[in-house]
Amino acid sequence: MKKTKISCAIVTALALTPAIAQEKAAKAQIETIQVTATKRTESIQDVPVSVSALNGDALEALGVESFNDYVEFLPNVVFQGTGPGQNEIYIRGAATSQSNIAVSSVQALQPSVAFYLDEQPVSMQGRNLDVYAADMERVEVLPGPQGTLFGASSQSGTVRMISKKPDHTSFSAGLDVNIGSTKGGEMSNSVEAYMNFTPTDELALRVVAYNDKQGGWIDNILNKPGEGGYIGSAVVIDRISGGVLSDPQNTAVISPKNDTLVEDDFNDAIYAGVRFGLSYLINEDWSFLVQHTAQSLETEGVFAYDPNLEGESSVNRFVPEDNDDEFGLTTWTLEGRLDKLDLVYTGGYLDREISSTIDYTGYTNGGLFAAYYVCNHYEAATPADEVCVDPTKFYKEETDTSRVTHEFRINTDVDKPWRVTAGIFYDDQEVSSVGQFKIANTELGFFTDLQRTLVGTEGINSDGGPFSSEISFVNDVTHTIEQIAVFGQAEYDITDKLTATFGARWYQIDDTFKGSTTTVDVSRRIRAFGTLDASELEAVGEDPALIQAAIASGQLDVSLLDNNGTLTVDDTIFKASLDYKLNDDILLFTTYSEGFRPPVTNRVGGGLASNQSGAFEGFRIPVYSTTDSLDNYEFGLKGDFLDGILRVNATAYYSEITDLQTSRYDPTNISFLVFTDNVGDADIKGLDADITWLATDNLVINAAFSLLDTELSRVNAELDGIAPSVGASLPYSAEFSGNIRARYFFELNDGYEGYINGSVSYTGERLAGMAMDAYVTEDATRLIYGTGSGLSIQKEADVYAGTSFTDSNGDVFQGGRYIQDSYAIANVSVGITKDDWKAELYIDNLTDESAILYIDTQQFTPKVVTNRPRTMGLRLSYDFY
Repeated sequence: MKKTKISCAIVTALALTPAIAQEKAAKAQIETIQVTATKRTESIQDVPVSVSALNGDALEALGVESFNDYVEFLPNVVFQGTGPGQNEIYIRGAATSQSNIAVSSVQALQPSVAFYLDEQPVSMQGRNLDVYAADMERVEVLPGPQGTLFGASSQSGTVRMISKKPDHTSFSAGLDVNIGSTKGGEMSNSVEAYMNFTPTDELALRVVAYNDKQGGWIDNILNKPGEGGYIGSAVVIDRISGGVLSDPQNTAVISPKNDTLVEDDFNDAIYAGVRFGLSYLINEDWSFLVQHTAQSLETEGVFAYDPNLEGESSVNRFVPEDNDDEFGLTTWTLEGRLDKLDLVYTGGYLDREISSTIDYTGYTNGGLFAAYYVCNHYEAATPADEVCVDPTKFYKEETDTSRVTHEFRINTDVDKPWRVTAGIFYDDQEVSSVGQFKIANTELGFFTDLQRTLVGTEGINSDGGPFSSEISFVNDVTHTIEQIAVFGQAEYDITDKLTATFGARWYQIDDTFKGSTTTVDVSRRIRAFGTLDASELEAVGEDPALIQAAIASGQLDVSLLDNNGTLTVDDTIFKASLDYKLNDDILLFTTYSEGFRPPVTNRVGGGLASNQSGAFEGFRIPVYSTTDSLDNYEFGLKGDFLDGILRVNATAYYSEITDLQTSRYDPTNISFLVFTDNVGDADIKGLDADITWLATDNLVINAAFSLLDTELSRVNAELDGIAPSVGASLPYSAEFSGNIRARYFFELNDGYEGYINGSVSYTGERLAGMAMDAYVTEDATRLIYGTGSGLSIQKEADVYAGTSFTDSNGDVFQGGRYIQDSYAIANVSVGITKDDWKAELYIDNLTDESAILYIDTQQFTPKVVTNRPRTMGLRLSYDFY
């Protein structure tokens, strides 16, 4: 089997119903995949769960090599992020705003979609593990809450990559190579190989290795201030900070320079890794499997263009940027049969190290303290004394992650009218992150008192050495999550056709957040709110009487904290369903299910908002955001029609999100640090459908679509004018998305066989983010570049940040969000096969569409993450048996 080359994030896009014709059969049939969506092996058409799966053959048939390419084929799943290893997954419109990559590890907002590699959960806040999908058996996508069986973060769905295991039957090996040329970009190439050994009848070993270099296409061009380039930030302060400069034209602007960093096609990515699998058959009933995966991901540059610059592949960056992401994952599984019970124990250990350097120059462009970063006009006696210096900034991150999981479960006999799956789960994870920001220019001397040396005290991850003197702000934190859960699911055949299922999961999560920032002792602050000791609260700068009053009024909640500052939550979630087998080919099912995300502790929790007027009077930053939950109701159909040549799987659903968690960054009104909050509730209605049609014995046609209707049903009062109002759509959720794919086989002479693949995918327009900051961002963009971005904006309010907030001219800000415009992408390929080898020519993005995949506004001017331009290439594979 050929192993398709895609990253873990790519795999999250897999929700296309498999349709591979059995070419040698007398009559073509639709292949039915066996899945483990309910933690026991079942036919995908028999399991009463909305699930999509692709096996190795289907992965090969798609012939894609990047995350952007692959996401086209899953209408109800989207990703949002800034490049390889920096993406978040959303399913069925249950989307919110994450913090930017620079503080995602510190902020600790958990994902709403769980990601698994085999039996091991590998999800991580802000940076899901980007596993390269070499030698995969199948991929399973489970839309909707899967919390009873798969636990925390399976709130809106679960994605599972299932690797190929060692085969005890015989020796085999295979090799795949690919080379591609991207329009306006660099060449790309990849190599994958596997070998399967059987030293004895009881022992089998499988080894997989891969290397994939993905050439860049984004150009870092010379900054030309005044000619459409990046001018500088001093002129922006007047608009964003509320009139600090009475006449910004009197202050000289120093624009950042990037002469030495100019480079074409500077956004490279290289995946390299190996996987070892060892399977031992202990006896007829018991077996043991151990696997180890080691991978490195190295990227340079950025994967977004600046819409203010010429073309759709140009950007101005002023600091060399890179992201090195390495992990080692060891997993083990012992399974067997004891009397009439199937027993499984599985565990895993994940060790991940991330090292990043990010250009942070744009941080000067906005926020309450922008004027401090590069100018001295707060201290200047006269306008003539005002000075602004080079605004170039950077951010460096070192993050280490470890995660240990154990699960033991039992399954009863599948042939009985009642069946039970039950187990216990333990999870211990730690994320240690040191982030160093060069924010202020030291030439002015203003930040000298903040550039202190942090040493290894309690809650600090540093090794005791000093930080660089040019570093003006530091995050140095450790976040640990310990979870234990007991789960079970019971099925009972009421009749031969009707089956009832009930599932439940009890969990307890202990969340500990320790460390410091340059200005805040986070550990002590959280403990102070846990103990409510008056002297401790005073020590962290809080008035005990005011804190008690805020707790009494319900504005502040600290009830989940213990005296050590550990946040503990426990709850039980449920699932119930009925499925009815109308006949051998048609299954109907209805399901109620619950999902959740764990709570999140804030670095500056409990602090008063900087703006204490209007809706912000008395507002305090939450010490933690509580668990947000999703209740889901769905009705589904799975059926084969017209004597098995037409398959239709469809699910209609309604979901309610309560206490929606999201990132908040509102430096004008609240805090200059990002925090998380439960901002309201939301409703989602939708329909997913996958259709497969064997038009002839040689022609297979697949289609899939998603219809979505999302809306906020409640919004916190202090977000009036900042967040969209009740009735507004959730971000990143297109009302309609769909795709169609065809594969045609034809016979050639001398045993050769050919095929042609073609596909077109459409993604509807989506709104970016949860904050209505697009017009403010456009103001900054015009002042920095001399022109707007040209991106579409949906106006949603006449006022930004409350009726009392105006710019220096006395005008209120409009509220709106950027629109990520709709797009369609077409791919074609033609191939020839004989026996065990294959050659394929392909063209991805045939029309050279430049899609808006994500709009990043974290640095106050929009940057557009886009897909790879038209790419032509050749794939070759050979298997040995």
